Amino acid sequence: MRIGFDAKRAFTNNTGLGNYSRDTIRILSNFYKEYKFFAYTPIKTKNRRLEFIENQNNIFIRSPQNLIGNLLKSYWRSKSMVRDLFNNKIDIYHGLSHEIPLGIEKTNIKSVVTIHDLIYIRYPKLFSSIDRKIYDKKFRSSCARSNKIIAISKQTKRDIIDFFKIPEKKIQVIYQGCNKIFQKEISKRRKKEIKDKYQLFDNYLLYVGTIEERKNLLTLLKSLNNLPEYNLIIIGDGKSYMKKCQKYIKTNNLQKRTKFLSGLDIEEMAGVYQQAKMLIYPSIFEGFGIPIIEALFSKIPVITTKQGCFKEAGGPASIYIDPLSEDEITSAINLIENDHKLRKYIIEEGFKYVKKFSDEKIARNIMDLYTSLS
Repeated sequence: MRIGFDAKRAFTNNTGLGNYSRDTIRILSNFYKEYKFFAYTPIKTKNRRLEFIENQNNIFIRSPQNLIGNLLKSYWRSKSMVRDLFNNKIDIYHGLSHEIPLGIEKTNIKSVVTIHDLIYIRYPKLFSSIDRKIYDKKFRSSCARSNKIIAISKQTKRDIIDFFKIPEKKIQVIYQGCNKIFQKEISKRRKKEIKDKYQLFDNYLLYVGTIEERKNLLTLLKSLNNLPEYNLIIIGDGKSYMKKCQKYIKTNNLQKRTKFLSGLDIEEMAGVYQQAKMLIYPSIFEGFGIPIIEALFSKIPVITTKQGCFKEAGGPASIYIDPLSEDEITSAINLIENDHKLRKYIIEEGFKYVKKFSDEKIARNIMDLYTSLS
């Protein structure tokens, strides 16, 4: 079988969509070495998180081969790529981030599209009107034209049915996992190197995610202001909302108790996770929430949001709160830190639960879907 992927975000995005794309390519090529996998990308940037490709002889990178394709990269990805898929004799094409090229439905190539979330519909004020129109046109079109849809959570599946009126039988929920590095213990020596390099606190809470309004870092900072004995490491980048958070930190004299980190490689991120007291993930809404999985594999407790998809990722033992309530976040942090038996229970049960997101299970679920189309 010859399988093609939309790999643009695998090369260019180091957060959620990029992680999903890289992990999907990595685990399938690793568990199904007898198949050939083609990664189609208009932009071949150097990305350390794609180094696994160098060790796999069944992954082939494909980019525009003619002048028009190189000049009009978006057009190549959205339409003219179909000719390359045909020439490469692709059996199944998987759009890993909401899109498949126009015209693929007119070929004998089967197509799958992964839909991560429909946040632009649920929270339209977080997006410009032009972005909402573009997303809506692309997402609806891909769902209508694809042979199968992967939803990364039950919440996303419900949204696709409710908002797009897609038949339920066309949609399959396949959970995502996380990079293999989070699933193993980082050595004490390496963790100390990471701690020294980034001057980490001796004891710290952890926040991971893009620093934007939906992710709700500001409410966590307000809770931190009521917890003078705690420090916070923040892994993520942002723009206007990040400035708003930094202003709050400065106004409330939290500079010595907070630290922003970005540009870490994946092993360094795992080392930061494994030395944290817990992860607080107070996002208002997500399609899934990979940092939750990363934390459970890292054997640290998770505090996250009651509603939406978060219980699918966090399982029965994580602590769930109203993300807009400073008091609930504060109480949850104190509860975990002051009850050692509870902390141990959360870690042990969380690690048992997260094994359902193992590479092997995810690879098998995706490949079963592929083979059902052939």
